Amino acid sequence: MPKKLTELATETTETQLAAKVRESANQIWLAGLGAFSKAQQEGVKMFEILVKEGEKVQERTKTVADERIAEVRAKASGTWDKLEQVFEERVARALHSLSVPSRKDIDVLSKRVAELTEIAKKLSHEEEAHAPRARAHKAG
Repeated sequence: MPKKLTELATETTETQLAAKVRESANQIWLAGLGAFSKAQQEGVKMFEILVKEGEKVQERTKTVADERIAEVRAKASGTWDKLEQVFEERVARALHSLSVPSRKDIDVLSKRVAELTEIAKKLSHEEEAHAPRARAHKAG
């Protein structure tokens, strides 16, 4: 690596210093040209490598983003479910305090009404079956 200019100044005269500066500048120039040449030679390979690396990073990023989205959706879904449950419980309590029958109460009553309807039909049929005999008995 080239010496620092202050070191060169103490070791040499002005002409020698100018020569050393030119030589150092020339080395820097040559290093730049070498880097440029190397970049041109390796450019296509480097480009392909960078594209492959970019694809890998993009895939990892997409995977992580998809996982985060799934987590957020799960949390949001759970929150909505809890909110819905709280709402339903509060509405049910409000209806109960107003003495409004619940769905279960209505189902039980509907079932009981159906049972009583069947009993009434049976009794009606039995009464119809006994009625002609009773009329015949009174007439005779």
